[in-house]
Amino acid sequence: MITSIFKKSTPINYSLIGILMILLFFIFQFNSKLETHSFVDILKKGALLLVLVVSLFLCDFIVKKNGLTKNSSYTILFFFILLLFFPKIFNNSNLLLANFFVILSMRRLISLQTLKFPKEKIFDASIWIFVASLFHFWAIIFLLLVYISIIFHVSRDYRNWLIPFVALFVVAVIFVFYNVLMDNNAVNSYLQTNVMNFSLDYFTNNNQNIAFSIFSVFLLFFIVPFIFSINNNPLNLQASYKKVVFAAVFGILIFLISDNKSNEILVFTFLPIAIIATNTIEYFQNKIQQEIILFISIACGFYCFFSQL
Repeated sequence: MITSIFKKSTPINYSLIGILMILLFFIFQFNSKLETHSFVDILKKGALLLVLVVSLFLCDFIVKKNGLTKNSSYTILFFFILLLFFPKIFNNSNLLLANFFVILSMRRLISLQTLKFPKEKIFDASIWIFVASLFHFWAIIFLLLVYISIIFHVSRDYRNWLIPFVALFVVAVIFVFYNVLMDNNAVNSYLQTNVMNFSLDYFTNNNQNIAFSIFSVFLLFFIVPFIFSINNNPLNLQASYKKVVFAAVFGILIFLISDNKSNEILVFTFLPIAIIATNTIEYFQNKIQQEIILFISIACGFYCFFSQL
């Protein structure tokens, strides 16, 4: 039943996921200890919801535009499920914005496979990553994905290797102007966030621990077979799939080294894991296997969401 709904892309699928996203977002807000009293607070919450919804459908656009999956809605379904694992992300504007800009950068990097306008794509991706780092410093690790993409596609032109430095200069100049005109402490605050912390003793309750454990199993179940099957894919897609795996690894690395650690930092892995999970589901020919995996994934997502309210 689940596969019959999401194996194709239809307006009903998008509407269903969108409505569920909005509904659960408001359920979390009503159950959150963070109360909103002013019109400005309500606008901020609305902006966060908009970022979530746009991120969700931007993921679908990326996989469809670049042929990374079949014509299904599984990617947005898995991205939605992953959000349910750690619902506190609904109140973390910095992480949501950082992840949104990382998704924008991945859109440009994955499309490098066409070899059209590579310099513009490298520049755009670098810009988005540096902007993402303003909201969460260690998102800058995704700059490694820019250079991996250059190696895969356009390494012979030495100018491509220098483009990220141009992007850094542009973002730095704009940020310094913002610091001078709007917030004199912005640069200092940013520089103080580049702290590493490898500790994993941040869990405050068993429900967070359970959600993290389920996520870890979810990750290993999908990513291990995907890595071994990359070479079975069409040659023109193998580089893109490798970039997806690297993106997942970088997302995990950001989680491991970030200070003020929390489960929500794993949001940087959501897009690559959603793509990987979609390919795994589409690989299975047995419909019963697909139904079982999807049912367990959805059940785990809703359990983690409601247990952490």
